[in-house]
Amino acid sequence: MPVKSFRPTTPTQRYKTVSTFEEVTKSKPEKSLCVSLSKTGGRNNSGSVMVRRRGGGHKRLYRIIDFKRDKDNIPARVAAIEYDPNRSARIALLFYADGEKRYILAPEGIKVGDSLMSGEKAEIRVGNTLPLSKIPLGTQIHNIELKIGRGGQIVRGAGAVAQLMARDGSYVQIKLPSGEVRMTRVECKATIGQVSNADHNNINYGKAGRLRWLGRRPKVRGVAMNPIDHPMGGGEGKSSGGRHPTTPWGKPTKGYKTRKKSKKSNALIVKRRK
Repeated sequence: MPVKSFRPTTPTQRYKTVSTFEEVTKSKPEKSLCVSLSKTGGRNNSGSVMVRRRGGGHKRLYRIIDFKRDKDNIPARVAAIEYDPNRSARIALLFYADGEKRYILAPEGIKVGDSLMSGEKAEIRVGNTLPLSKIPLGTQIHNIELKIGRGGQIVRGAGAVAQLMARDGSYVQIKLPSGEVRMTRVECKATIGQVSNADHNNINYGKAGRLRWLGRRPKVRGVAMNPIDHPMGGGEGKSSGGRHPTTPWGKPTKGYKTRKKSKKSNALIVKRRK
């Protein structure tokens, strides 16, 4: 999927790039698979800010995505490839043989009219979903389950792809996009292929306004604040803070490891990404 650039008629146009949306075949979503999406502005149910620099943005409808792919052994036809404002990847609308409609993450390379299937009897083909016990070693996969029947939780972003490395008893080893090698149960499902819209990382937003449309608000540096507002604030003239980088609450940042050493899933990580 190519990325489109513009003639530099304004300072913004000089750097801005957008997706060409060549693979998108339908502009309006399937109404029966959409629900309204309320904005949080980064706040919890008591009104406290839990996530900073979030708020505003364009109104969206949420498309209900089938991450479980639990409609086994029933063929489905790809009816459309659509844009989804809630994620970086494209989504595909499936029409199942029994009349049901579902959205899935669109893998790279599928086209309108293709036939897909999930279940143990499905072919080893891009877009099909099988248990990890039935997928050959070395296959590229995405939308991977971590708990049996819970649905895909990892490798879901645009262009993401993992590789099935080894099978040992009731576990398989998967190399994730970060380079981490992780184990999961052979009964867990995964979809074959790479997630669509791989050029998403090449897009340059060009101006702050485009990020405001996405609901991202400005970020103020700690060293630009007063001492009452941030541990790194204050000082005569421009100073670099005079201490190791911290959050506004004094916790170390930039390289400080936040993963708990007592986390149970640490036993499933064969090789860390670093």
